[in-house]
Amino acid sequence: MNGTVRVLVIDDDFRVAGLHRDIVSSRPGFAALDPVRTLGQASLAVRAEHPDLLLVDAYLPDGDGISFVRDCDVDAFVLSAAEDAATIRRALRAGALAYLTKPFDRSVLAARLDRYARFRNLVEGERALAQSDLDRALAILHGGVDSGSVSRSATEQLLLVTLGDDEASATEVAERAGISRATAQRHLSALAARGVVDVKLRYGTTGRPEHRYARARA
Repeated sequence: MNGTVRVLVIDDDFRVAGLHRDIVSSRPGFAALDPVRTLGQASLAVRAEHPDLLLVDAYLPDGDGISFVRDCDVDAFVLSAAEDAATIRRALRAGALAYLTKPFDRSVLAARLDRYARFRNLVEGERALAQSDLDRALAILHGGVDSGSVSRSATEQLLLVTLGDDEASATEVAERAGISRATAQRHLSALAARGVVDVKLRYGTTGRPEHRYARARA
């Protein structure tokens, strides 16, 4: 990675913003810009400071942080106390590279930043990326393993969040996640092959049986 990763914290709680700024400053290769407390201030800071990464609260006094991530052409993590699946899905669809639920230990954000630096090393520049390069970069960004076993792409993470504790068809998952059925089917099949999700057939009165997916139980 060339140069230092400049990080802008966007949070209306100055104590939380200061804590996150200090975590950023503690990581080698990172520099924390002065935190901002509103989306208006964030827009000005993005234009003036050209940050490489945003740490954005989901809800700010003057608007929606997730919409800001969607409209801003800058890498971003969403940091929020919201734990509902709908908000998490919306953040991932908006392009957030990570979603951290508050409160979290400082080591959690520190580890995410370190993985982001490695991810950025692999995808920067204008060179073409082979699928294996992309898979490796995404695995690094998302921790490489889930519960000690399974690496996941961002799309797979979205699908697992969408499934939650429910059982659903590929069509239903695709509609909830806001992606095409073909994409959902491909990734669900890959997750099923790795044992991350269970699949069973449901037979109706007519037509072919429907595949139903659910997260595998430990």
